[in-house]
Amino acid sequence: MAYVTTEARQQLLDNIAEAIDEIGVALAALGDAYEQLDEYNADKLEEDLFRPVQVAFGRAKRTHAEFAGRYGLRPREFAATAPPGAASRGVKGFLDSAVESVTVADSVLARLQDSLMPVEVGDEELRAGLAEVRRLLGALGEGARRFVSLLGR
Repeated sequence: MAYVTTEARQQLLDNIAEAIDEIGVALAALGDAYEQLDEYNADKLEEDLFRPVQVAFGRAKRTHAEFAGRYGLRPREFAATAPPGAASRGVKGFLDSAVESVTVADSVLARLQDSLMPVEVGDEELRAGLAEVRRLLGALGEGARRFVSLLGR
């Protein structure tokens, strides 16, 4: 039974890692968008979009590492990286990429929560961490649409 539980916990960590990788891609895309903006709009992007995703990235990494530590599993290292984006995509293109990656990450976490695996082989801290990450990511799509609609005004 312990072997099955260990495998399930590792699968849980692997799923969380998949979501973290997607959040990292979103951060990289937001960074690319930031580089194309004037100071005012860059500050606005950082405050409204980048910061919540960055906090979600940190929270997800901490949730992953702490869960691994509690059960003697190996944590992974993560970085906010993605292939360099072509500047010709423009701010909207980078924001679309960020929203797409966050949507994938949220879907991975939602499927994980719906599977009840966090309840069966996880713990309260893990469940709270996953819920917090999803809360932080939840507003990115609407925030990005609002940002693009106000860009240049």
